[in-house]
Amino acid sequence: MPSKDKELIALSLFSSSGIGDLGLRASGIKTVMACELVKERASLFSANFPDAEMFQGDIWALCDIIIKKYRKLYKKPPFLILATPPCQGMSSNGMGTLLRNLKEGKRTKMDERNRLIIPAMKIIKALKPKWVIIENVPKMQETPIIDENNNLVNIIDYIKEELGSSYAGCPEVVDAADYGVPQHRKRLITIMTRTAAGKRAYSQHHSLLPQPTNSKEPGLFTQPYKTLREAIGNLPRLEATEGDNFCDEIPLHRVPVLDNIKLTWIRNTPEGQTALNNQCINPECMCQENPSHGSKKDKNGVNRAKEDTPLYCVKCGSLLPRPYVIDKNSGEKRLMKAFTSAYKRMNWDEPASTLTQNFQYACSDNKIHPSQNRVLSLWEGMVLQTIADYDFSFEIDGRYVNDSIIRDTIGESIPPHLTELMCRHILNLSGMTRNKSK
Repeated sequence: MPSKDKELIALSLFSSSGIGDLGLRASGIKTVMACELVKERASLFSANFPDAEMFQGDIWALCDIIIKKYRKLYKKPPFLILATPPCQGMSSNGMGTLLRNLKEGKRTKMDERNRLIIPAMKIIKALKPKWVIIENVPKMQETPIIDENNNLVNIIDYIKEELGSSYAGCPEVVDAADYGVPQHRKRLITIMTRTAAGKRAYSQHHSLLPQPTNSKEPGLFTQPYKTLREAIGNLPRLEATEGDNFCDEIPLHRVPVLDNIKLTWIRNTPEGQTALNNQCINPECMCQENPSHGSKKDKNGVNRAKEDTPLYCVKCGSLLPRPYVIDKNSGEKRLMKAFTSAYKRMNWDEPASTLTQNFQYACSDNKIHPSQNRVLSLWEGMVLQTIADYDFSFEIDGRYVNDSIIRDTIGESIPPHLTELMCRHILNLSGMTRNKSK
């Protein structure tokens, strides 16, 4: 272990339960302070990083306290600050639309969560870390905020303006699958540095990201994508029925029970297909030519789920095993309004699609198990997010937190394998190495 004065220390902002920080720890960087709004997530962070000081609460109120406490305890700038602000507020309205609205006298309501970058930048500017990693969804690039001077600015331009010429770097959209994560997960990664070595590397390559390790078509320097079959293919079989929906040996390998109607939809759904396209199961008919579901553009050019997809077989009139809802007034069954990613089976030989907080819901985006009649288990979520590869527990004082916290933590986190690769690349650029410790 390095001596205390040579420790590479980091701060974690919007740390949630500490998933991203696992990659820092594995690369030899020690998170010494963290800030998280939600109490349960902050408690999980502290349970897994007991040596770090957790500031639980609103970063606006805690910003100056964090700066003051860090300066009191440490005489040198942090090696790294990791900031993963919440992404739910990232706007799909571009700057052009908002500026046009302003000129027309309209004031579009802005999501205050997008402004959380402001106290984060205040901490970064005050403590002057050698490296900064900011992670968010790709549409962060197009998101405007109202700055401290009440000006409408692009959030990326704001970051660059605040850091000025002291830092070099840029935002880049990456897919976690390109770095060995068994999941397609596109994120905007902004790495900035004020080190001479980092600036030289950026001037040469116009990037501070490591080279991808995996690709759909492997080449000289990349391996094939890691697939669902490789990641979860050997786990014990489960079924979304009472008594068959859990595994005693792996406590978090469990799934919700589904009713018989939903199970009928799923059981008749082939791998890689959606239940919205299921065909007739009447043994006297078995027609396989019922029109499939899909989308079409409305008069404004916006994609809408088709509303004329049949729920009853066009040949025999039998109810198709397609997801439906029942009208409360008439009792009539009608096809569920959804796109073809709902009630869709995954493909064994591909990475998973992006895990969200809803990955344990059958109607979620492409989250039905490739061959078993159920959704993904909590443990499978941990595996696909690479959390299972690290020393992390969802227990506090020997008891698991509730499932919603686990789902939220997984769905909102950055895969620690990705943060580890980024940190190891940063260390290489800095001429440093650290022992791997997960």
